[in-house]
Amino acid sequence: MVQQISDAEFEIMKVVWANGEKPTLFASLTADLAAKGKPWQEYTPLVSDSDYRKTQTKNFLYKIYEGDAKWLVSDLISGDLLADEEYEELKKLLEKGRTKK
Repeated sequence: MVQQISDAEFEIMKVVWANGEKPTLFASLTADLAAKGKPWQEYTPLVSDSDYRKTQTKNFLYKIYEGDAKWLVSDLISGDLLADEEYEELKKLLEKGRTKK
């Protein structure tokens, strides 16, 4: 399945595809884009890292755990995937979440 890409990504990919099998170095990429009147100097995010992580976590949760967060937490704990301090912090977050309601 081919993903949809943004217009900016498409411009970058056109340069990469034009190089065929050769790797495209960043310096070459930016020079080619500048020559086409599309200077590429700065990256600006359209989505915050927090929003991205939350969305990806939600997708992961539904894909792997069918939306059941308790199984994710259970696997983190039973799989010994949390350091002691991470476990304590998670415990505090869970308790704090209960008092919000």
